[in-house]
Amino acid sequence: MNDKLNEVVEQTIGPIKKITLLDEQGWTSEVCRITTSEGSFLLKTSYIERYRSWLKCEAETLKKLNRIEGFSVPIYFGFFEEEKKSHLLMSFEDGITLTKALKLAKSDNDKLTLIKSFGQFLQNFHEKEPLKILRHEEDWLEYQLLRAQHYFEKGQTDGNASLELLINLMSNRPKTVKQTMIHGDCTTDNVFVINGKVQLFIDVGAMTIGDPRYDEALAIRKFKNNPEYLGAFYEGYTRYRVNNAEIQYFEEGLYEFF
Repeated sequence: MNDKLNEVVEQTIGPIKKITLLDEQGWTSEVCRITTSEGSFLLKTSYIERYRSWLKCEAETLKKLNRIEGFSVPIYFGFFEEEKKSHLLMSFEDGITLTKALKLAKSDNDKLTLIKSFGQFLQNFHEKEPLKILRHEEDWLEYQLLRAQHYFEKGQTDGNASLELLINLMSNRPKTVKQTMIHGDCTTDNVFVINGKVQLFIDVGAMTIGDPRYDEALAIRKFKNNPEYLGAFYEGYTRYRVNNAEIQYFEEGLYEFF
């Protein structure tokens, strides 16, 4: 942290005692834990233009959601922009990602319990009355396809993203369903396990009102080929079960552009 950022952060959360770069880093940002006399806080820093815009969206979303009692996201403390980087300051949550929790689980039964809690957590979220303060595009999928096209044309996609795939997605849209609140990047990396259960969303920059099948397809992507794990998820998530075509469209298709 430079002196200017250090000063701004201390004005927000008090004198800094310790800064620790965390081992578990994301693809889009550098993450560190800041300790003050008031407690612990998390500082996320992004450098690339696209990721900086995502971080700003996350800051705006957290700021809105912190007004809603009982909403399961970190607490927003500030967003700071410099010429070549952006920073988001939020509460440090005492938990671990579901990805890490599954790796540390001592037995398959423990893994099944964690996965079921993930399903229950996502079910409860999708069943909530959509918040009007969240971003809401009239046609969520159309907006996502336009974003996918923009990223592809700018050369900002990786993996299996291709013009052929994009054309296929645009030409073969699935039938619409009732929109709900969605996380927008609902992988096992972006939910936190606290006291043995999934209880918190992190990385909420894409949270909006949209197609819940997108969340669901991403949620099961790491265990969709394991019938036992998949069954545990659907013990918790009972509102709908995505079919293979929907998984192919959302997780193996649209997600490739983000």
